[in-house]
Amino acid sequence: MSVKILKKGKKRNKAIKKLHLKEHLVSAIYLAPSFSGVMVFMVIPFIVIIYYSLVDGPVDGKFAGLDNFKTLFSNAAFLQAAKNSLIFSAIAVPLAVVLSLLLAVLLDANIPWQSQFRTFFLCPMMVPVASVVLIWQVIFNAHGAMNSLLEVFGFKGIDWLKSDYSMVVVISMFLWKNLGYNMILFMAALGSVPKDIIEVAQLEAAGKFTIFFRIKLRYINSTVLFVIILSLMNSFKVFREVYLLSGAYPYESLYMLQHFMNNTFESLDYQKLSAAAVVMCVFMIIVIGILFFIENKAGEDFED
Repeated sequence: MSVKILKKGKKRNKAIKKLHLKEHLVSAIYLAPSFSGVMVFMVIPFIVIIYYSLVDGPVDGKFAGLDNFKTLFSNAAFLQAAKNSLIFSAIAVPLAVVLSLLLAVLLDANIPWQSQFRTFFLCPMMVPVASVVLIWQVIFNAHGAMNSLLEVFGFKGIDWLKSDYSMVVVISMFLWKNLGYNMILFMAALGSVPKDIIEVAQLEAAGKFTIFFRIKLRYINSTVLFVIILSLMNSFKVFREVYLLSGAYPYESLYMLQHFMNNTFESLDYQKLSAAAVVMCVFMIIVIGILFFIENKAGEDFED
């Protein structure tokens, strides 16, 4: 009897293993197209970039170690581009997060014309980038609307895109383009905060600021992290706006990392371009890793 039970158990185990194997094969078949696409268009090109950053030329392919990176960090154009990109991200990203959160809190408070305000802030998402750039050129041109307004109040107009205020122009465009989407994300997160906890806090005579910072902000910390990362990535993609505004060689304060990479690609300097791409990737990984670490610590404090 026990022998029969053992045989049945073995058969059952074999059937379960075959079923699991079949499920894995089916999953692999469904995942194969996506996996192939990621490998061909993302992983393999990135490996090639790392290879080019470590050799002295695409033809000879001799190992150069860190020489390409040393050359890169001694290049004045790269240092200027990296500095401008860091300054832009350091200013634009916090503004994008804070302002969109304030707008979301304001619209979450059931103010009059709430739907109209929401539509107004979402409109920039539907406008093509070329049209946005055209509007900004009309406003901030040397003979544009902004200078005309300043002259009414007795101030002298300037060529905004070729002055020390050029960064302000691009930051304002970045905010106008991205605030709406970030606001919607925050509104969705604020709407998911448990109402009963807020009601209990109100019964305990907690003020609006206490409820926001002690309850709401802690519940939406994952959304805050997501919006920060999204805004950071968008800040490094501002090249197309700047390129359309002022070309491949803009005013010094608008020369971004993407300008450097684009101009380096045109000169076919693969080693310098690859080294810059690797540096930019490592920087992004470090920053995002720090943000995830902070978010995890904040989550642990919230659970405690």
